[in-house]
Amino acid sequence: MVVATRPEALLQPRPKPRRGTYFIQTWGCQMNEEDSEQIGLALQGIGFEPAASPAHAQVILLNTCSVRRKPEDKAFSLLGELAEVKRANPGLVVGVCGCMAQIRADEIKRRAPHVDFVLGTGDLSHVAGLVEESLQARRFRTRLELPERKGAVVDEVPTRLVGRAPKLKAFVPIQYGCDKFCTFCIVPSTRGRERSRPTDDIVEEVRALAAGGTREVTLLGQTVNSYGKNLAEGRVPFSRLLWRLAETEGLERIRFTSPYPRDFKSDLIETIRDCPKVMEHCHVPLQSGDDAVLAAMHRQYTVESFSQIVADLRAAVPGIAITTDIIVGFPGETDGQFEATLRVVERLRFDSAFMFIYSPRPGTPAAEMEQVPIALRRARLARLIELQNRIGIEAHHAMVGQTAEVLIEGPSPKNPAMLQGYTRDFKMAHFPGSADRAGRLAQVRLTSAHRWGLGGELV
Repeated sequence: MVVATRPEALLQPRPKPRRGTYFIQTWGCQMNEEDSEQIGLALQGIGFEPAASPAHAQVILLNTCSVRRKPEDKAFSLLGELAEVKRANPGLVVGVCGCMAQIRADEIKRRAPHVDFVLGTGDLSHVAGLVEESLQARRFRTRLELPERKGAVVDEVPTRLVGRAPKLKAFVPIQYGCDKFCTFCIVPSTRGRERSRPTDDIVEEVRALAAGGTREVTLLGQTVNSYGKNLAEGRVPFSRLLWRLAETEGLERIRFTSPYPRDFKSDLIETIRDCPKVMEHCHVPLQSGDDAVLAAMHRQYTVESFSQIVADLRAAVPGIAITTDIIVGFPGETDGQFEATLRVVERLRFDSAFMFIYSPRPGTPAAEMEQVPIALRRARLARLIELQNRIGIEAHHAMVGQTAEVLIEGPSPKNPAMLQGYTRDFKMAHFPGSADRAGRLAQVRLTSAHRWGLGGELV
């Protein structure tokens, strides 16, 4: 068994910066977090080192999200603050990357003329070249090309950089883009058509991570279980990829997010049941508990078919945790349709849920539909959150008295005397113990429950 690199190994003094420092502000999903890591590796490749804050950086990059309006508003707000900073420091390089950059480059240039470049999601490896060009000559630049997928075979996928710092847990993209075209979603416009990475590339990356001390990987994709349909090597089912990765020496845990309900097949359920390294947790987005709303969303499944997936998972893997996403106030949603969602949540009893009010995304079909008043959307969200919080706490209390396997991440930021880590079914547990146990698997007897997780003691 490979012994994980201790967290303190990541805190050793770094050599002085060779050229300067950079700071990346990230909003959005795990894919954006992983993109920011790739951007950082590219900048380190040309001699820059990370800064602790924007105030100490010569290069400031905003990695943006467009799934909802709020992160876009935050990005424009920060750009406004950086205008004054750049007036005082003309040598500062400011760049905007990610999903908002992909679709709002002209608006960024108009509202924030101090921005040096805008880089979309197509190939983040261009970031180093754009920084170099901005340092040499001040003129606005854009790179917004998205890789094409001609026919059924992938022609190109983003170039991946290696050489990550050792870490206990890591995100690994296996797929880019999306072909589902939900009426509320901007992702096909921001990240392009669905493209799977070659299997061997993924396996090699995970092996390298495990050799460096990574014990858990989370596989990322917009519809992760549709992986492998457009590969030059031929179709590779997602379940087969999971089994290949499970052969990785030193790797203890495999997670994935997010599967698409229509593509959830029996072979994946069997793999979750039979493969010890695949965790007993599935995040399956419901979005709505009403068939008419699902059809308007273009979600390509029904409440009944979704409920059957949940039933099949629980029958095959007793105790599996199932989490979800739900949107309230989708255009045209009636009181009765929202009540149907509440009934489905009560019946299926998700362990937790990401719950949002509908946010119109310009350029999507749903943005042109009749909108539910914002006050009503907020009131519905409050009712849904109250319901799901009660169900989640009840699920936590039902675990008290059990013993669970926990991957110890280290001391709790709020209470250094307590260790923290996730159970196999993705519940956060806190328990007393020595910090030198970080990076190890442990058996923890669960003794208490609260809204955000569980308390326990080492066995």
